[in-house]
Amino acid sequence: MFEYNPPSSPLEILHVDKDVLCVVKPSGLLSVPGRGEHLQDSLYTRILGEYPLAQMVHRLDMDTSGVMVVALRRKAERALKEQFRVRTVKKRYEAIVAGVPSRPTGTIDQPLKPHPTLKLRHVVNPAGKPSRTEYTTIRSHQQYSWLGLRPHTGRSHQLRVHLEHLGCPIVGDRFYAPSDVCSRSNRLMLHASELTFAHPYSGEEIHCVAPSGFASWWNSHRE
Repeated sequence: MFEYNPPSSPLEILHVDKDVLCVVKPSGLLSVPGRGEHLQDSLYTRILGEYPLAQMVHRLDMDTSGVMVVALRRKAERALKEQFRVRTVKKRYEAIVAGVPSRPTGTIDQPLKPHPTLKLRHVVNPAGKPSRTEYTTIRSHQQYSWLGLRPHTGRSHQLRVHLEHLGCPIVGDRFYAPSDVCSRSNRLMLHASELTFAHPYSGEEIHCVAPSGFASWWNSHRE
């Protein structure tokens, strides 16, 4: 049975000014509060303690770690949400997966829709919404691959479902990986490592980077 036990370590701030805050969300912490008193601790509620006017403009899955941008003023919120809507925000992720893709680089272009019976899950389905992910192999050996990922759409669980469809489920994925692959890590090995957007006031390009920290796991699991 799932028990919500988010990490208590201080948040890592990458950039802050009067309009925007860029922060690293740890794995295991909700982006926004869930339903019920036990799910109120989140990245958003923690940020509100210091920035009471903050507004969320996008989310990461609870199990995913990495860079997020938060609006600190209403005008910034509208401008950033529009950038996400028209897909001018550039995102890069890293994942450690079980197996090796048949090609070292490629594009996964498969439509996604909610699973017909399993709550919170999604599946590849011809009737689903168009979804596209580019991947590049950073490192690989017989059992695992370390991939760089660039999603061109922002569907729920897109990277997790696309990689499972590729035959390379993400290590630690409790939703889509087989139990033996899930159990190889105590966290989902998926991290939003880079985020690039236009500053909502100046138009200046803001590029935030947060290392995945996956190297120690990778080195300890190589054959």
